[in-house]
Amino acid sequence: MAQIFSTRADARLRLVLIVGAALILLIGAAAFAYVRSGNAWAIGRPAEQPVPFSHAVHAGGLGLDCRFCHAGVERTAEAGMPSAETCLGCHERVWNVTAQFAPLRAAIAQGTAVEWSSVSRLPDHARFDHAAHTQAGVGCETCHGKVEEMPRTVKAESLSMSFCLDCHRDPLANQQPAGAVFARDAPPAAELQAMRPHGLQAQRYEHYGIEVSPLTRCSTCHQ
Repeated sequence: MAQIFSTRADARLRLVLIVGAALILLIGAAAFAYVRSGNAWAIGRPAEQPVPFSHAVHAGGLGLDCRFCHAGVERTAEAGMPSAETCLGCHERVWNVTAQFAPLRAAIAQGTAVEWSSVSRLPDHARFDHAAHTQAGVGCETCHGKVEEMPRTVKAESLSMSFCLDCHRDPLANQQPAGAVFARDAPPAAELQAMRPHGLQAQRYEHYGIEVSPLTRCSTCHQ
């Protein structure tokens, strides 16, 4: 029987198969690298807001406490966003620029909330409680970065499951004394070393002879 394919054709086929397999591996590696990159998680990307707000001016330059605008951060799951009344309570007297504050006045006139754009919103299947974290000594900067230095608010961390689990496995690395949770400067090392685990981290139990922290259980963060 005569040979159907020449030796050269066989070599070309092998080359095509090798190159094809290499391309598939390369595409897979590139896709894996992208989904783990900051760009895929929108890190450093500012969100459009209804009014031009600068944390660098308010929290940095003026030194406003986070709780002035995010009033629920110590008491509720949601940190809360500033109402139009909160903003205009100051800006009716200071730097009253009519055009820029029109969305705030419209919200008051219509009896609606200001439509702020969140840069750190988690998916619906993930549960997060701001009060639980602040009461456990986790400062705002741990998840939100140095917002007091941001002219426009950007996402500082991926807030992925691996990011949360890294902290839950070793929370002491991100915990601060109760009085320093909202402080701008890091507390002295001596204060950190004197801290004891609190919250769920202090409640450990045995499962098949293995010590397990409730902080790493699926049900802690997922409904």
